[in-house]
Amino acid sequence: MPPDIIIYTDGAARGNPGPGGYGVVLMSGKHRKELSEGFRLTTNNRMELLAVIKALEALKIPKSSVTIYTDSKYVADAVNKGWVFHWEQKGFKKKKNPDLWKRFLKLYRKHNIKLVWIKGHNNTTENERCDRLAVEASKGNNLKEDEGYLSSGQDHSLF
Repeated sequence: MPPDIIIYTDGAARGNPGPGGYGVVLMSGKHRKELSEGFRLTTNNRMELLAVIKALEALKIPKSSVTIYTDSKYVADAVNKGWVFHWEQKGFKKKKNPDLWKRFLKLYRKHNIKLVWIKGHNNTTENERCDRLAVEASKGNNLKEDEGYLSSGQDHSLF
């Protein structure tokens, strides 16, 4: 039986849109791993969702029992209230971030996942660590392009 895995995630954008990043802390028994990455132009919601995706992509054992703590109502409510499954049935028509939601759903179905919303900036140690990772990543020198954001067909000009 796969071990239980605890994941904390956070996303950040300096401006919305603006430079952004995500931070992840994965824990299972004595194992701990941190992930982060920064992007040149993105949104906070994309980074919140990408943090969850990157965490799930890091898992090596299918059917793992996973508890994900996020301070994103966007992510937690979309899953826990079933919205994302309705969006999927309707082909994500008129929904933002369909590229990430489709990627998430493939991963979601590979594990036994419980998503828990926690209040951000509430002195939850691992959530605070994820926040620092995300913000630091957004300030990096070699920020990546968020291809899904850039190809979404929206006007991304800042002026």
